[in-house]
Amino acid sequence: MFDLDEFVADCQAARAEGEPRLAVRDVVQQAVADPDAVGAVLRPTSSGFTMLHHADDLTILHVVWAPQMAIYPHDHRMWAVIGIYTGQEDNAFYRRSAPGARTLSEAGGKQLHDRDVAVLGDDTIHGVTNPLDRLTAAIHVYGGDFVNQPRSQWGPGPREERPFDIEQARREFAAADED
Repeated sequence: MFDLDEFVADCQAARAEGEPRLAVRDVVQQAVADPDAVGAVLRPTSSGFTMLHHADDLTILHVVWAPQMAIYPHDHRMWAVIGIYTGQEDNAFYRRSAPGARTLSEAGGKQLHDRDVAVLGDDTIHGVTNPLDRLTAAIHVYGGDFVNQPRSQWGPGPREERPFDIEQARREFAAADED
């Protein structure tokens, strides 16, 4: 049985470990190992992201991708752990096209399916697509303040760096939900 309060407490305890990314990865891995239990508690019904925990040193989001939804490249400027409990999340990775450049070059990708967990580094730049005709849902844990950390996005529109706009991201999820 997935207990949300216990999950948050376990992530907070893992954050205090010597290798917090790996400790949080283990917590997330344990949770998504029983995807039906997570789904029964978080109940994904429409796209969007919901704050499950928010503090200066740790943010936990429930992220639900609409069918065929894609979001532009962005960075977090903090480590992240992503655990999929239903669906598929395709991550396309990027790097700056030159040191200090405002444009990007592709640098590979990774598909995440039910029960998969990925650890992203502080400098990861990625875009995400749900290639399925149904919702994809995941738990995203960030090693910092996801809401207030200055970071960048490369879209919508031209893939040129601009400040990350959380309200723009919310609009992208809302628009994808209407499609």
